[in-house]
Amino acid sequence: MAKERIISPDYQHADDPNSAVSLRPKNLNDYIGQADLIEKITIALEAASQRGEPMEHVLLHGPPGLGKTTLAHVIAAELGAHAFSTSGPALTKAGDLVGTLTKMQARDILFIDEVHRLPIGVEEYLYSAMEDFKIDFTLDAGLHAKVITYRLQPFTLIGATTRAGLLTAALRTRFGITHSLQYYGLDELKVILHRACQKLQMPQFDDEVMISIARRSRGTPRVTLRLLRRIRDFAQVRAAGRIDPQVVHDALQLERIDELGIDELDRRYLGIIGTTFNGGPVGVEAIAAAMGEDVGTLEDVVEPYLLQIGFLARTRQGRKLTGAAIDHLKLNLTKNSSDALDVQDLFPSSSP
Repeated sequence: MAKERIISPDYQHADDPNSAVSLRPKNLNDYIGQADLIEKITIALEAASQRGEPMEHVLLHGPPGLGKTTLAHVIAAELGAHAFSTSGPALTKAGDLVGTLTKMQARDILFIDEVHRLPIGVEEYLYSAMEDFKIDFTLDAGLHAKVITYRLQPFTLIGATTRAGLLTAALRTRFGITHSLQYYGLDELKVILHRACQKLQMPQFDDEVMISIARRSRGTPRVTLRLLRRIRDFAQVRAAGRIDPQVVHDALQLERIDELGIDELDRRYLGIIGTTFNGGPVGVEAIAAAMGEDVGTLEDVVEPYLLQIGFLARTRQGRKLTGAAIDHLKLNLTKNSSDALDVQDLFPSSSP
């Protein structure tokens, strides 16, 4: 049986298993950013409450760390319901899904992380569960086959994925609300930092410190909070609790994170393209082989941020460093690879 966590409405979610203080929002009013999505969810919640029905199924997709899991638990809290949490890889057989669904009460939330990794045999059982709130479970086979129909309480499925393109069309079209979460701006990250400092009982920083941390956060709240904790530890041990721009610089230099949020994995990735492949273009499979990393890790974790800050270009021939990346890394490339990107590389013509 797959493991699931049952989250009560008043549960204060920790950011990690060892965290004594929750930094996650507990209701929609506390949720920072993603204004368009929050408006959609607010309308759907109010409409469902007025009709006394479960909210429509929700699909959240986007890079990791932007608040997909947090929002699922916030929705459960707003509904006054329980959230049952599991993941696509954990649901290895249909019995795992049936066992979870039959425990749920009316208007409860089933949250499936990495929903694109559901086995096809399990996914097919979700279709009737999402549409008709029932599951037809077949026992035995051949002449002795028996079909047992489980009637389910009306529930809401919230699926989260970093790779929406891998979802089957049959599953994707069954979600009533679909939304892509976007990276956060500096102002939003500063608000998150401000609230986190209050919850951690830390003194408020000046604006320069806030901006310094936010710029290194890769537009991702999870990274922001992780950096804040590392800075707090460093300041407590090495700076008598004082936090100023120099302490932030020293703390994050120890973490090998520079002023743009580039970390060690990013530098390895950029360095491989710049040195081994002379700036590119090169295929992502070749980069992954040279680094000893998984292709999916590079596409989901490394490349989105590098594309966002303009350090990487995806051309018809492969990945290629931009002039900004070459300057930042102080690379000395040969002329044929360090030339400026051709516009046609970025916007290929449809003509032969």
